[in-house]
Amino acid sequence: MNNSPTSCGGETPSPLSPRPLSHLVGAQRRVLSAAQLREHGVSAASAAARCAPGGPWQQLLPGVFLLHQGPPTSEERLHGALLYAGRRQDVPAQPAGTGVGGPGDIAMITGLAALTLHGLPSAPALTALDHIDVLVPRTRRLRSTGCVRIVRAHALPAARQVTGLPVAPVARALADAVAALTDPADVRRLLTDAVRHGHCEPASVVRELSQARLLSRPHVVDAVDSLLAAGRAIAEGRLYEMVRTYGLPEPVWNVDLRLPGGPHLGGLDAYWPDHAVAVELDTRATRHGRTPQDDVVWSECARRREHLERLGITVVHLTPRKLRDSPELQATVVRTALLTSADREPPARVIVLPR
Repeated sequence: MNNSPTSCGGETPSPLSPRPLSHLVGAQRRVLSAAQLREHGVSAASAAARCAPGGPWQQLLPGVFLLHQGPPTSEERLHGALLYAGRRQDVPAQPAGTGVGGPGDIAMITGLAALTLHGLPSAPALTALDHIDVLVPRTRRLRSTGCVRIVRAHALPAARQVTGLPVAPVARALADAVAALTDPADVRRLLTDAVRHGHCEPASVVRELSQARLLSRPHVVDAVDSLLAAGRAIAEGRLYEMVRTYGLPEPVWNVDLRLPGGPHLGGLDAYWPDHAVAVELDTRATRHGRTPQDDVVWSECARRREHLERLGITVVHLTPRKLRDSPELQATVVRTALLTSADREPPARVIVLPR
């Protein structure tokens, strides 16, 4: 390959000392931007000549070159999409879970491609995708072209590093994927898979869908109902597992409490009658953001818990995220409530009924 230095820029030490292409590996060696080619001593005119009919290269996207003939691989399409959006391949994405963006977080893979990279079973194979969705700030002047579909955001989330690529978090990628889907079954399958396989919690998905203004679509609302039901079942399963894994006494499950001859006190997910200790799972997730009606419901739940506490019943409030991320700590909280029950005033007599 003739890499005679016709132009240079960036990190090139001098026009006579271009960086060799041979040091690159994988997709980095096969797909480069025009700016990167200049750093390696390849001018725009030289790159265009090599993409002429019969030449060894081809132009994958505006300003992005594939350094071989034939169809690009899925990896090359992903790298090419990020290069088109202006993200350098040699600026690493932040590791998953850091919660902060990196210097290269001006673009990231989102939508169905991101869900495939995250490993959702129902996401299509990369080879089956006509488009690669790329999330960029709203102020970027980019247009969708070729295999790249530009998705804009007021503020980018912190990218996750998946196979060395910057990828949008699952909840955000779901919202971007759902925005382009019309098949209710596909939408429902993606949402429930993401929660069932532990990629995210229902509340974060609903929040992203609400911010994307997708909850006005009936098929999305139906999918959210299925999502919340699945999330509830998963949280209950985690609660059962926590009790048995950490050797807690077996409670009575899913019961209603009533005062003798009095009003209904509400349902509980687990209850230890001999200790007057209850566990309540909070799996609420609003469909349309926080509304006044939601505040009324949440206040009513708080008043119900306070009523139970006044009756001498200790209520341990658990969320699906707590059960997923720190089950041992939550088991310790419940165990402490059980062990200290003898030190409290005797509770009021209540009737326990199956729910």
